[in-house]
This record gives sequence, C-alpha cells and structure tokens, in this order.
Amino acid sequence: MKYETASPDIYPLLRAFARENRKNATVAERVLWEHIRHDALGVKFQRQHIIGDFIVDFLAPNEGLIIEVDGAYHSEPRQKANDELRTEMLERMGYKVIRFSNEEVLCDTDMTIKKIKKALES
Repeated sequence: MKYETASPDIYPLLRAFARENRKNATVAERVLWEHIRHDALGVKFQRQHIIGDFIVDFLAPNEGLIIEVDGAYHSEPRQKANDELRTEMLERMGYKVIRFSNEEVLCDTDMTIKKIKKALES
C-alpha cells in the first residue's frame, strides 16, 4: 500500500482537525474503538487518520482497510454523493472502505465486528 499524505499546505489544518475529532469522538466511534483497539482483532487500527486530503475514522494500515462510522446527516442526498466520491477516491488509492451507521455500531455491535472481521479476511 502506498502511503499517501495531504498536501503540505493543508496538512497542519487536517492534523489539528483529526486531533479534535479524536478528542470529541461520537458515542458510536468510541464504542467501536473499544472493540478494535489494542490489536483486539489481531490487527492494528489507527483512528482519525489522514490519507490524502481526507481524514478517515479508522484505518488498518497494513491491511488497507478503512472503516467509516456515519451519523444521520450521511443519509442526506448531497452527503451520500460526497461519501460515494470519497469512497471511490480512497479505493483508487488502493484502500477498501466499509461504512456503518451509528445505529449499526450501537445497536448491533457484534454484527459490526463480524463484518469488520470478514472484510479483514478478504
């Protein structure tokens, strides 16, 4: 996997934003992080990681897997289109992107973890 980083002119801004996102994670992000951190799935994950000009919620860098946890606004048509474009761009960089809603993570954490394990196997 080729390591991608942001343009030097915006990297400091993205780094500050990623740090802020880690401090103010959503409930769903915190719940998922507790289940995947410390190599819990046999894989190292990073959270709020910068790839290109994006900040992804969770990244397993060696496996090239990105996990996004989406709030309600991601179901709005404009945001859905933006998410699809973002996913396409990340996949062109060689990553696999899987998405979960906050509700999936919070209401069916076990199934969310099973889907992540399956994505790691493929």
